[in-house]
Amino acid sequence: MKAKLILASLVMSLASTGAAYAKPSCLKGAAAGAVGGHFLGKHHVLGAAVGCAVGHHMSKKQEREQAAAQAQANAQAQANAQANRQAASNRR
Repeated sequence: MKAKLILASLVMSLASTGAAYAKPSCLKGAAAGAVGGHFLGKHHVLGAAVGCAVGHHMSKKQEREQAAAQAQANAQAQANAQANRQAASNRR
């Protein structure tokens, strides 16, 4: 019975947040939040909603960090290529 209630609350919270939040990070956060909320006073729906929001936030943060690291790697590669071209032209 409890498992059905938790599953129903998870589905309801995901349906209310929209398709933008229906990502694996949201699902993981919602599941953890629902379980935590359930054990902390039968607040599984609220826990699922907050867990989804936190999971989505953490996912976006990780995506931004990866994008910044990728941009830095691209800039470094570009600088190395330019230095190699200049060194090759100096040898001529």
